[in-house]
Formats: sequence, structure tokens, C-alpha cells
Amino acid sequence: MKKYQLFGVISAVCIALSILYSLVGVSQTPVPKVQLSTNPPLERILPFEAEAEKPESPVTLTLQAVDGENKPLKNALIHLTILTPPSNPWLTTDFPIVEGTKLLQMDAIAPDGKLEFQQILPIRGNYQLQVNVSPLVANAFAPYEQTLNLKVRENPVKYKYFAVIAAILLSVGLLGGWIIGGQEELQQGEIAPQSVRLLLSTLTAIAIITLLFINISAEVAEAHGSGHSSNTEAIAPSVQKSQDLEVRIDGDKNATVGKLANLAVQVKDAATGKPINDVVLQVKAIALEHNLTVFTYKGVPDQEGKLTWLEQFFDGSPHKIEVEATPTSGSSRQFSPIKVAQSVEVEGIAPPIYIRLIGLFYFTAIVGIGMGVGLLIQQRRTPLSRAN
Repeated sequence: MKKYQLFGVISAVCIALSILYSLVGVSQTPVPKVQLSTNPPLERILPFEAEAEKPESPVTLTLQAVDGENKPLKNALIHLTILTPPSNPWLTTDFPIVEGTKLLQMDAIAPDGKLEFQQILPIRGNYQLQVNVSPLVANAFAPYEQTLNLKVRENPVKYKYFAVIAAILLSVGLLGGWIIGGQEELQQGEIAPQSVRLLLSTLTAIAIITLLFINISAEVAEAHGSGHSSNTEAIAPSVQKSQDLEVRIDGDKNATVGKLANLAVQVKDAATGKPINDVVLQVKAIALEHNLTVFTYKGVPDQEGKLTWLEQFFDGSPHKIEVEATPTSGSSRQFSPIKVAQSVEVEGIAPPIYIRLIGLFYFTAIVGIGMGVGLLIQQRRTPLSRAN
């Protein structure tokens, strides 16, 4: 009987070890993934600054789909969605309407499993890149999804500006508290000493001017897009027929900050109307106000001769979409580069009033803290003066 019990124990241990070994083997099985690299390096990436002294360049983002052995996947279709950092009402960015929205959405044919493009990142925070990789050839590999995070730090210059402003406001509050704390004796018919009344009048005037500045700035931002509607810069036509080819840009000609605009390029035979996909399309999106390139991508159209993508224009100024079509290296159809372009009017959206008042609240709080410190100093100083 003991012999059978011993045999049962040994069998149970062997079964448990085999199950554990299989689980460890499964957990160590290499899985396909997407590798993300940036240029410049991640620690040097800063958000967009509208009035930057130096010309800004978009960030180069490279996504490489690899198999379990870290070898590039061939003939892949990469679907990419970029989500902007979520909104935080107490710590807003320069473009609060852009927070928590989609910045870019595109499908890219990747013969070598690589998707490379350039994109301006408008605000600080943690961006999410949702990537779906599937085979162009059926059953070549199993489709998979992955979410990548890209954290953009705030520009250090803004911390310096805030420190200077905070120091000035704190000094103003400290001076006000000092004056109020050492207030003179009231004259007959006075509610408060003259120095206190002068200080309160000055603070009221500053608050009114600040509110006017905030609201006027918001109105200017809201009309920012329409203010450039008279732009007369000559651009290439949106449809070009040349060398037996027809290249056309389709999509939205009007866009809104915070929403994706639909854009597409169609390439076909000018005579037969059949789609052509053995071409390379170089796409650029340019903000005309600062002549700033905000997005670039070089890819090939699908079987229908189309290249489509959805893009958000975060700056409420007119943009221009440029596309240059060139033949692929192995194509039997060789032709000179063909350029097409299309202008896009962008409607700027003013932030809600509560977001505009957050800054005023912080500045008022700093002045209040300084005033409280000034009052406290005067209260401690007064008994000492009386004692002397």
C-alpha cells in the first residue's frame, strides 16, 4: 500500500513539473513586436512652439515590425493611430483643444516591415501609438497589435518664464501685504487708509486688464484661421495629367482643430483609368503661416492606386498638402516627377472660458500668498515696535 502511495506522489510531482515546464516554455517563446525609434532622441524632443526663434523640424518616427527572432517582417500592412496626451484641466498645454484627440491615422504598405514618417508633436505629455500589423499575403504571419508610448517633456524655457512671473507677482503681493499690515490711522469719514485704497484700486485695474487680455487673445485665436483666407500663394494644381498619368489629391479642403481631416492621393492611367501602384508618393503637409512642415511621409499606393491618411491640423492656420509622384526603381513605367497640391483652410477653436481663467486663478493665488506673507511680517513687527 505504501509502495502505491509513493508511486502516486512521484507521478503527481512529475505531472506538476511537466505543466510548469510547459508554462515556462510558452512564456519564453519569442513573440513579434514593433520597435520604435526617434530622431532626435526621445530626451531631446520638445513640443511645438509657435513663436520659436529657431526654425523647427518635425520628429522622425520609425516603426519596425519584427518577428519573434527580431527579423524584419516582409510585406506587412501597418495601421497606425497616434493619440495625443489626455487633457488635464488644471495643467493645460498650449493647445488645450488638441488634448485627448487623434493626431494621425494611416495605413502604410511596408515591404520591409518599416514605417517611417515625420510629425510635429504639438503638446507635452504621453502620446500613444496604436499599431496593428497584418500580412499583405494571406497567412504569411499572424496579425498582431501593440501600443507604444512616447513621452514628450515640456520645454524648460517655459519653467524659467513661469519662475520669473511668479517672483514678480509674489513681490507685488508681499509689498501689498506690507502696506496693508502697516496701515495708517483712519481719518474721519474714511473706510480705509489712503495707501490701502490706492493699492486695492491698482489691483482691481490689473485684474480688469488681465481679463480683457485673456478674452481678446481668445477671440484673436478663434478668428486665426479665417484671417489668412486671402493667402494668394501660388501652388500646384490638385489634379495633374502628364506623361499618360493622372495624379489627383482628394479629401477635405476645410478642417477644424481637434478633428481629423480626410486626405487621399489617387494615381491612375490617364487613358484607361486603371489604378497604378508602382509609383512612390512623397507627401508633405505645410503650415503656411510659418512655412513649417508638420508632416511628411514617403510610401506607395495600394492596389487601387490610392494612398489615404487622416491628419489633424493642430495650428489654426491655412495648410498646404504637397504630393510628388515618382516611379519606383523597378517599374517599367518611367516618368519625370509629377507634383500636385491642395490648400486646406483650418478653423481654430478657442479654449473654453474656464481654461482661460485657470492662469488668472494661479496668478491671483500667488499674489494672495505674497500678501499673506507681508501681513504676517507686519503683524510680528508691530508688537516689537510698540515694545520699543
